[in-house]
Order: sequence, then C-alpha cells, then structure tokens
Amino acid sequence: QVHLVESGGGSVQAGGSLKLSCAASGHTDSGDYIGWFRRTPIKGLEGVAALNTIDGSTSYANSVKGRFTISQDKAKRTLYLQMSSLKPEDTAMYYCAAARPGTHCIGGANLDGCPKDWGQGTQVTVSS
Repeated sequence: QVHLVESGGGSVQAGGSLKLSCAASGHTDSGDYIGWFRRTPIKGLEGVAALNTIDGSTSYANSVKGRFTISQDKAKRTLYLQMSSLKPEDTAMYYCAAARPGTHCIGGANLDGCPKDWGQGTQVTVSS
C-alpha cells in the first residue's frame, strides 16, 4: 500500500490557477497508473486526470482538457495537477489516487479496472 497526501488546495476566483501536489510514501511504488479525482455532491466522484507511470501517457476528462495538466516528479515521488482557467464548476474535493502496487489498470481518467490507494483530499473552491 502507498500512503498519499495531497496539498495545494484553496480558494480562487474564476479564471485563476492552482497547483495541487500529492506526495507518496511507503516501501513500494504504485501500480502502473496514478491520477486525480474530484467529488462534488451533485456529480459524485469523477476521474479528472491520469498518468501512466510506465510510458508517461496521460488522460483527461473532457471537462478539464486544455486547462489541467498532470505531471510527476519521480525523484520526489510527487504527483502534480496544474489547474488553470478555473471555473466555478471545478469546485470540489480533489483526491490523489494510485493503482495499488503490482496491479494494472485498464486506463483512462478513472483509472478503471484496478484497486486504488487514496489520499485524504484537498478542497478547491472557485468563486465567480
């Protein structure tokens, strides 16, 4: 199991930017996918962005394409989500997730098909 801790959330006006971080710790590395999810009372849990740790390919939800960028610093074992041109509908609790060690996801922004470890979340609030 990998322990994940998110940071970087906060309040920002529409059109602004935030950068979320997710620090991983533990004795083993995650499986082949890591990513970001968000949860709202209306939409529930939604996959936002995912990164394949093997080949570096990325996937994004249509709602964030062109505005959000997922990246990682392997040396620091840290995952990032750069969010730009934020909209009020981006308001949510954001979670970092990682495929459990030794597992393989089908892929996509939802990290489908694999058990995942989760962080505790960081709140992002975008005001109009």
